[in-house]
Amino acid sequence: MQNIVILAGNLGLDPESRTTQGGTRITHFTLATSRPRYKDGKVVRDEKGRRVNDTEWHRITAFNGLGKTIQQYCEVGMKVLVRGRIHYTKWKDQQGVDRYGCEIIAETVDFLSRAKQTENDDAGQSDYDDDIPF
Repeated sequence: MQNIVILAGNLGLDPESRTTQGGTRITHFTLATSRPRYKDGKVVRDEKGRRVNDTEWHRITAFNGLGKTIQQYCEVGMKVLVRGRIHYTKWKDQQGVDRYGCEIIAETVDFLSRAKQTENDDAGQSDYDDDIPF
């Protein structure tokens, strides 16, 4: 059996990175995915006839080189495709109550929209279309 997840969506916040005492780089970001809302087997539409979508938020974690690339080139709103695995955690809070969490450990991240410009990039590379539909 395999633990594989593939998500395509938009970054909800700019990625945040930290480095452990052992030197491992850990980068976190949130990813918003959406899907049409259904009722009685039919797609729900608003008063203007547009599809109503439900959005889900996913916590994504990447390590080392992948995390460095994400930190360097990704920003809020960017479209990405994440391939990875689901990881569940359990801990006790300060009151001793069991808490549970879920995150996606990224193995690859593909950019579906243009990466943010960095200081080393040429400013003249603006001929790409950012409007990739989902």
